[in-house]
Amino acid sequence: MNIALSELAALLEGQLLSGSPETRITGFASLREAQEGDLSFYYDARYKERLMATKATAVLVPEGLDKCPDKVACIAVKNPSHAFEKVVDTYGYQALPFEPGIHPSAVIAESVKADLTKISVGACAVIEAGAEIGDGAEIGAGCYVGREAVIGAGSKLFANVTVQEACELGERVILHSGVVIGGDGFGYEFDKGRHRKVRQAGIVQIDNDVEIGAGTMVDRARFGRTWIGEGTKIDNLVQIGHNAIIGKHCIIVSACAIAGSAVIGDYVVMAAQCGVAGHVSIGSFVTLGARSGVTKDIPSGKDTYMGFPAMPVMDERRRWASVNRLPQLSARVKALEKAAGGVAGTADAE
Repeated sequence: MNIALSELAALLEGQLLSGSPETRITGFASLREAQEGDLSFYYDARYKERLMATKATAVLVPEGLDKCPDKVACIAVKNPSHAFEKVVDTYGYQALPFEPGIHPSAVIAESVKADLTKISVGACAVIEAGAEIGDGAEIGAGCYVGREAVIGAGSKLFANVTVQEACELGERVILHSGVVIGGDGFGYEFDKGRHRKVRQAGIVQIDNDVEIGAGTMVDRARFGRTWIGEGTKIDNLVQIGHNAIIGKHCIIVSACAIAGSAVIGDYVVMAAQCGVAGHVSIGSFVTLGARSGVTKDIPSGKDTYMGFPAMPVMDERRRWASVNRLPQLSARVKALEKAAGGVAGTADAE
């Protein structure tokens, strides 16, 4: 990247508020990490101090900004975050375009249903008998695709992904490294002093445009299916139990755990480290704050829940406010007890 501010402003349809149009930008970084030659962006008033202290050469700022930092060029744009994303997409690391081809070390069963001239299979990948691979799919190095599994057109499996037998992926599904789809559900019955394994005979179904982060596990159903709806995005290190159902266009952030047979509606947001108990339902459009624990059904609605057990956010905040006042209340009680004891002692002496 090596571009003059005048060219950058034209690319972003922005207005140069300060700085020389000939100044050149050679990189990009956050406000805190930026150095001379870098472009950064500012969009949230909470980061005003970082803006004023940044070492960036130029910053994308919202239209109407009242003051620019000294010695920093400012380019006003409608949406600094989106504009910065455009710069990164234009000048940042570019993923290699799709190229069909089968690595010589890949093992592909003869009965696999695929046009091998239209898919990409990396080194040491294994595709078992009866699997179906759609056109434009990419199977990364070291991946395993089990018997009768389906990988939809345009889907991408990064290195070392496992899709177990009979599981079904829709089109344009992205699975990052270490994802396991269709491992056995955690099902046991205590019988005669032992934990007896219950056969997990169902599948996992993942609909179109789902993306799943590295190290996430989605267990196969005991019967029927574990189902993830269209457009849902799942972060790294998430556990989804057997027969769970997750709706369309949900956001599930890292380290969440969803127990078996839980039902999550559409457009639900789960912040980091949330837990959902088995057989619990969460309605559509609900937001769960970080580390929420859901132990009973939550109705649909654009409401936020927090805490353990999860409750409406204002109720949880009032609870925490009460907890934070406990030391003061304890001190007051001790003072009152001491005063009351002194009065009682005086009365007894009389």
